[in-house]
Amino acid sequence: MSNEQGLLNRRSFLKGLAALSAVAALPGGLLSSRCAYAQPPVPFNPKTYTIHRNACPRNCYDTCSLKTWVKDDVITFVEGATESTFTHGTPCVKGLTYPRRVYSPDRIKYPMVQDGRGSGKWRRVSWDEAMQRIAKKMLEIKKKDGSMLGLALSKYSGNLGVMGYAVEGMMSSLGYTTRFAGTPCWPAGIDAQNYDMGDMWCNDPEDFVKAKYIIIWGANPAWCSMHTMKYIYQAREKGAKIVVIDPLLTQTAAKADLYLRVRPGSDGALALGMARHLVDKGLVDQDFVNNYSHGYAEFEDYLRNNVTVEWASEICGLSAEVIRELAEEFTAVNPATVWIGYGMQRHVNGGANVRAIDAFVAMTGNIGIEGGGARYGHLQTWGYSYHGMMQKPPEGSVGMKGAGGPVGEFVSDSGEKSEYSDRALNINQTAQGILDASEPPVRMLWVASKNPFAQDFDRNKMVKAFDKLEMVVCVDQFFNETVQHADIVLPVTTTFEQWDVSSSYWHYWLSVNQPAIKPLYECKSDPEIAALLSKTINKLEPGSCTFPQEFDAKSWLDQEFNEAMGKQFGIAGWDDLLEGPRKAKMVSSAAWYDRKFKTPSGKYEFKSERCAENGHTALPEYKAGAMGTLPFHLFTPHLQYGLHSQFVNLDWMQVFWPEPFVYIHPFAAQKKGIAEGDLVKVFNEAGHVELRAKITTNVPEDFLVMYESWFNKLSYNVQNVVKDTPADMGKMATGAPGAAIHSQFVDITLLGSKGAAA
Repeated sequence: MSNEQGLLNRRSFLKGLAALSAVAALPGGLLSSRCAYAQPPVPFNPKTYTIHRNACPRNCYDTCSLKTWVKDDVITFVEGATESTFTHGTPCVKGLTYPRRVYSPDRIKYPMVQDGRGSGKWRRVSWDEAMQRIAKKMLEIKKKDGSMLGLALSKYSGNLGVMGYAVEGMMSSLGYTTRFAGTPCWPAGIDAQNYDMGDMWCNDPEDFVKAKYIIIWGANPAWCSMHTMKYIYQAREKGAKIVVIDPLLTQTAAKADLYLRVRPGSDGALALGMARHLVDKGLVDQDFVNNYSHGYAEFEDYLRNNVTVEWASEICGLSAEVIRELAEEFTAVNPATVWIGYGMQRHVNGGANVRAIDAFVAMTGNIGIEGGGARYGHLQTWGYSYHGMMQKPPEGSVGMKGAGGPVGEFVSDSGEKSEYSDRALNINQTAQGILDASEPPVRMLWVASKNPFAQDFDRNKMVKAFDKLEMVVCVDQFFNETVQHADIVLPVTTTFEQWDVSSSYWHYWLSVNQPAIKPLYECKSDPEIAALLSKTINKLEPGSCTFPQEFDAKSWLDQEFNEAMGKQFGIAGWDDLLEGPRKAKMVSSAAWYDRKFKTPSGKYEFKSERCAENGHTALPEYKAGAMGTLPFHLFTPHLQYGLHSQFVNLDWMQVFWPEPFVYIHPFAAQKKGIAEGDLVKVFNEAGHVELRAKITTNVPEDFLVMYESWFNKLSYNVQNVVKDTPADMGKMATGAPGAAIHSQFVDITLLGSKGAAA
């Protein structure tokens, strides 16, 4: 048998197995499991399938372009779109489970009301009854308070397709409301790069192949951006050295040429130590600092007077010799690049750390060249019109004094700006925001594309906050922990049941998402739900909502696209993407290729007056990391098999990851009397988590690691022990400081031995 024939047979088998599994999970159980396995796999015949264009809209670097295979109106298999050189025809392991997500028996199928929040006593209601309950509560709030500020929206990244922004538009169409502003993901780094370069913009990840030296700093792409790894491998095949800097021995670190374990939050000290060595050795790129930068002389003075390599060594835990060697190797070749991971800036000093790394890369002249760059992220391909989001409030709406809320300023038909705005609360202190809000209090919460109980911090405080709310509405696909604390849940469509378009914040491809199947059960998309609410509330009180009462997905997509996007991607309209994903037409694969920065000076700013005006230091000076009173530093990073609280709840994925663990170093475990598999309690002043222990040298002795995920049948939640500690930056660009997710400290104690707990 040839390799080609073997591959075809394997694909036939996988598609046949996926088809049987999908059909077996359909309503009514069309096939019993016994029947499914008793029948031989149906031979694969491509002509019997239809193929649909889809895009993964999850909060992930890779934003994969997909092809979905459908037979007899059933999704049988999902694969990557070969037209995208980034996706390269292959989804990640999470993407391969998408058919099970669609046909999961645990999926929410109908609108439901819970009789007693948290009681689990759910009953099915019609869409009409659900909308009536919601609309009447909204009108009650408006009458009681004289505004809609008592209505709050908690929404983030469960679905990053552009059509999802209709949820924000729905809120705006009701009046001025309360919004949870900011982002838990990357705001400290966004602010840092805005101070340094005027915007967040990174090289095309596909140009990693041109790099001759690559530092992956606080990122784990082997798990979190597997498609980028192939470009890193290709660079190494051409002679590039791959260095990983991380407190944890990650899968990426295990594949590197050199792994450097640093103390958490010490990244800025390491970068500044490397920068000082460049000064000492005369390795600074004088052309860049003299012609394309602002404030370099002051920064060099700071380095000479305040930083030494030995000082950096003491803080970060690496030897002075290693720090010097790393700096010299980076400058010995051209181009060289640093990938700044989002995990690295999730500290109380995260923004300062990013600024220090940016400064080191800038000093080497590697910003603005292909294969180089201080890579963090970008929004260069997000130039939509945001028609769904920018809905106007009803005439006479009252809100917070002062124009310009979280979704921007609204302008009347006469061109006059409103004197009111939405009320903004910090998304990274959601529970505290609800508890503190007054005049009016937050009375009603609408949750979409988000699972606050699994993603927002200090879960015990969240329980108190939800107890204060008068009504909670969740729009979701599964009965997650937030839904369990809701009054009403509305079933929302999956990626494969709705129209959408998705951009990436890492690569430069654009993909359309077309319905592969009709919506199952009574599920509706977010904009359809908004239109239905508008129709319902306007029947009760005409003129109370400006959102369109009828929704046509294709016409809305037409309005999301504009001439600039068409020119950027070389398309006449979004429907051209039905032929395959398109990549942005770029002058260069390098960000800042012309070295014209968007800072006030128009140059790279080692010294940022704007940064100083916002309460930070003008120069990228060292800022110390967090110090805890408890003995273990806690990390709660992303898992390979899940994304936040998505995917791990699926039985298919639990084959790989059946239960959570806390990872502890052997020496620490011995001191605590903990053996492999023992039941333990991880705790701090915020709360505790009970789970089994895994002993490994992959983590430092003073570290504990618990991977973030949601199991639908377990009470496990890392947010029980993650406090709402703010990062140093993030407010300027996103409206609220970032979250210091990794500046957390805990202790651990034995609950029972493996034998006793079994």
